[in-house]
Order: sequence, then structure tokens, then C-alpha cells
Amino acid sequence: MKRSARALAALLVSGLALTACSSSGSGGSSDESGAPAASALDQASGVTTVEFWHSMTGKNAEALTALVNQFNAAHQGKIEVKPLFQGTYDDLIAKYKASVQQKATPAVVQVYDIGTRFMIDSKQTVPAQAFADKDGLSLDDLQANIRNYYSVGGKLQSMPFNSSMPLLYLNDDAFKEAGLDPAKPPTTLAELGDMAKKLTKKDDSGKTVRYGFGAAIYGWFVEQLLAENGALYCDAENGRSGKAGKVAFDSAKGAEIVQWWADLVKGGYAANTGRQTPDAQAAFKAGTVAMHLESTGVLRGYTEAAKFTVGTAPFPKTAADDQGGPIIGGASLWISGPGHSDAQKRASWEFEKFLTSPEQQAAWHTGTGYFPVNSKALEVPADKEWLGKFPQFQTAIDQLKATKPTTATAGCLLGVMPQARKGVETAIEQTIAGTKTAQQALADAAKELQPAIESYNSSVG
Repeated sequence: MKRSARALAALLVSGLALTACSSSGSGGSSDESGAPAASALDQASGVTTVEFWHSMTGKNAEALTALVNQFNAAHQGKIEVKPLFQGTYDDLIAKYKASVQQKATPAVVQVYDIGTRFMIDSKQTVPAQAFADKDGLSLDDLQANIRNYYSVGGKLQSMPFNSSMPLLYLNDDAFKEAGLDPAKPPTTLAELGDMAKKLTKKDDSGKTVRYGFGAAIYGWFVEQLLAENGALYCDAENGRSGKAGKVAFDSAKGAEIVQWWADLVKGGYAANTGRQTPDAQAAFKAGTVAMHLESTGVLRGYTEAAKFTVGTAPFPKTAADDQGGPIIGGASLWISGPGHSDAQKRASWEFEKFLTSPEQQAAWHTGTGYFPVNSKALEVPADKEWLGKFPQFQTAIDQLKATKPTTATAGCLLGVMPQARKGVETAIEQTIAGTKTAQQALADAAKELQPAIESYNSSVG
């Protein structure tokens, strides 16, 4: 059963009300004074335990466990990280709010990108920048666009860990069958639409056996296309100069994007697999969709599962003169302050530094397909060897390098971002169904979301 934006906002507000009551606990400062020096570990007796909440499953969980074991082995008798799976990203953040109420937060928590505003407002964490400043550590090796997302006021709030980028995936075999060159993929929505028509295939009975395009009805893709255009998703410079007070996805450009999508589906050139991401992924892997929007995180799985040659291309732009670029996705790591000893906070920081070092990011990248957050990871021999086996990933590297860090490509920081994303998804569905125009559907979504935004912002001051 789906909650309304207003109901979800109430949950966020209640969570923040709880954090306001407990933010003055031991080590609770969220400013630079909350970052203890390295001596905190030297002064600790026995083993310092770090409880680490995460949402990784499958091969990602295996790769993470290997890294944790490696860290623990190197710090035996001094630090022990205990990874605990907490379900999906949504499940995890709900449990985190409950842990605040119980004053039993984990030392380190992995939170998805769109949870960033909430985590900052919770005042439960010590910014990564505070630790880096304490150590005199440069953060320049972190990929600039990834650092851009998790920074506010020029200060890194959390440590990027598993980052992904959107790509356009291609069925190279289908391209060749249709007389198209997969080395010349579409670069704009108009080109993608034209190619989708040529790639769509029907059997003798008129049944569509392959659609030219297909993607999950996922609000993230609209965010990406707006950023490609250089457009903002919300006001206050995408929530970077202050708390965003309203969304801007109901712009003419937003409507153009949604209408383009709906027209392809209604024309029979795009599959409508609904909101469930696994369903859209299955359609592409099965060869029933020739072009597909997804993140870099699925590349390895696609190459292993598909019975055709998988190609990649940069995420399309809304028009040839777009000056923007894509927004990174994934999650980052936050260090808790209140209720945790200086030794725990310092041990958590040592763990984060380890996970984001070049060697470990290379291992993470090659084991999962997530984009390495440390630029030097791409220079590690094992990473270069992996890239030789999966040359499709070079597209993501080139795309990130070509993207200039701006307020648009930083993404929107909004306390109710999960609800905003769902509102856009509803608008896409309504436009496909023909019950509303794209402009009206997005305008209604923005209007319905407004009380939730105002309720959230008033709760955090």
C-alpha cells in the first residue's frame, strides 16, 4: 500500500523531531569539533567495535564482506567492523530513524543519495570534511562530480562509497539487424525516438517481439535528463544555497521529457514494464528491448546474462545544445556522533578512508561495477585489466570526465526527495494512460508535494 507524500513527510518530520531531542549527546556536535584526532584510538583500551549498517546484496554484499574482512584483519585487536544488512535503502533509513529514537544508532550507516538532505538535517552525524580537516587530508582524489553531490557549502558531508552513473545500454546485434551502426548511438531524445522506431520488430501476426526502447518508470531518469539540459530540479540552487522550498520539475522541459516518453509507449515503440526496475532489466536481457536506460551498476550482470553483444553509450541529452550532464547515484557513508565514543568515531573514519583508497575502490569497482569514487583507482593494474575485459565501462569514465560540476549536475537536495521522485513516476503513468497531459500531470505532482516540503522544512527550521 502506497503512502501519500503528506504521510511520508510526517514520518520524516517525526524522525527529525526525535533527532533534535538527542543531538546533544556525547560527541553529538555536527561541526568540525565532532571529529576526534587519531590519538582517540591510541587511548582506547581493548577492541573498538564499529557497527556498520548497509543495503548491499548478492555480489555487492560479497565484495563488501571481503573488504570488511580485510580491514578487520589489518586492525586485529584494535578495531572490529561488524556489517549488518538492513534491507533496502528505504528500509534502512526507516530503521535508522527508529535507532535515533532508541539512542542506538550504528557507528557507520550507508544511505542512498536522496537521503542526503535528511541526514544533514538530522544533526546526528559528523561531516567527513571535519575528519579530513582534522588530519590535513586532501580530498582531491575523490572524483569531482561525485564529491560535488555530497558537498554542501564546499564541505563534504559524507564519504562517497558506491556510486553509479546512468548509461544508455544497446543491443548491438539488434542495431546491426536493423541496419543501424551501434558505434553511432543516438545522442538526443529525438534521435533515440527515431532509432526506436527502426529497432521495433513485429512477427508475422503483428505482435511486437522487440521494442526499440524500454526503461523502468523511474523518476531518477527524469532527474538525469533535466540535469543534462542544465536545468534545476528544485529551487535554492537545487537546495545547495539553502533549503529547497519547491520543485521545478513541472517546467516546460520536464513536460517535454515526460511527453516524449509517453509518445514512444503509446506509439508502440517503447515497452511499458511499469515501475519495477527488475522487470525492465529482464526485458533488456531477454532481447525484447533494444535500447535501455540503466545505471553503471548493472553492466557486468548484463554482459554475463545477455545472449547478444551489450553496448553502452552516454546518457542521451534532451537536445544537441544541452550543456549539462548526468547526476551520480548510489550511496555514501555517514559517521554517527551522538552516543558514540571518540574511539568509535575515529575507527569509523579509518574504515571509510580504507574503503575509499585506490586499491580498495579498484577491488570494489571490479567486483561490483560501481564507479570508483577515487580517481586513482582507475590507475591500479587490476582495474586496468578489468576494463580490458569490460570496455563498455569506458563510456562511463568518459561521460564523467566530460561532465562539468555545476548546481544542476550536483542534483537536488530535498528533504522529501523520495516522494518527489514517486510523484514524477505517477505523472509519467498518467501521461502514458492519457488521463492528463504531461504538463498537467507534473503540475499536479508538484502541487501535491508542496505541503510535504513545507512540513519538512518547518520541522528543521
